[in-house]
Amino acid sequence: MPRRPLLILGSGSARRRELLAPFFQLRILQADIDESPKSSEKARVYTRRMAVEKFHTLSRRLSGRGKTLLLTADTSISFRGRVVGKPDSRQEAEKILRAFSGDRHEVLTAVSLGFLGEKPKSLLVSTRVEFRKIEKRELDQYLRSREWQGKAGAYGIQGKAAIFVKDVRGSLTNVIGLPVDESLRLLREVIRRGP
Repeated sequence: MPRRPLLILGSGSARRRELLAPFFQLRILQADIDESPKSSEKARVYTRRMAVEKFHTLSRRLSGRGKTLLLTADTSISFRGRVVGKPDSRQEAEKILRAFSGDRHEVLTAVSLGFLGEKPKSLLVSTRVEFRKIEKRELDQYLRSREWQGKAGAYGIQGKAAIFVKDVRGSLTNVIGLPVDESLRLLREVIRRGP
């Protein structure tokens, strides 16, 4: 069996790790950057900026490592023109999910990919997710599970919150945390271009 190529994954996301593990031997690192949105920054701009900043931060930290590939990503949610991040409390998670109930939101993932020390290639994938009306009992039960913790928009589509989803338009793996098909296409382009 051929050996999987090495990829540095600049993310602590378990979902990204699971999605990429079949294709790569992964080395996991995290970029320590300020992830606060700038005042009035649009979700698409914010998401791209985060992925690129993570790439440059890790690339500088790992300089001199040769022709190693680095992938960084950031996922955020846009709802009514605002960036929705990870809730800090149960109350914040409840507020987010009540807002999503019976409405649509956009899940955005930006990916930056390239060789260490080089300028990365980037992409942004958007998926529209529609939630059905969420009953109070269901919401309370979900919030008690604490599954909302550490997740943009207070949910993971592959978990218990899947029952809230009415419709998905676009890449499902994007909502999980990484648009796999689009990322693999970008990878082929980066490898073809070379360091």
